[in-house]
Amino acid sequence: MACTTVPPRPAINIHEAKTHLSRLVEQVAKGEPFVIAKAGKPMFKVMALNAPEAGQVQRPGFTAGHSTVPDDFDRMGSAEIERFLGDGA
Repeated sequence: MACTTVPPRPAINIHEAKTHLSRLVEQVAKGEPFVIAKAGKPMFKVMALNAPEAGQVQRPGFTAGHSTVPDDFDRMGSAEIERFLGDGA
């Protein structure tokens, strides 16, 4: 099965953006940014505020609330480590 990619949408002129603003806002909310052009020249990129820029990596904390860390996390395995390392000499 061949992998296909969706080509980027061409820039939208200002009149079209004004006419279809509600639809375009829904598109952005789904993670699909768009570009507004003036006289055929791309001027603005419209994207969701929380959307990462191209090439950005998701920041730590994106799993907050989805997992827990035990209270004894820093001590877990300390007996095994001590047996392995001995007295450190």
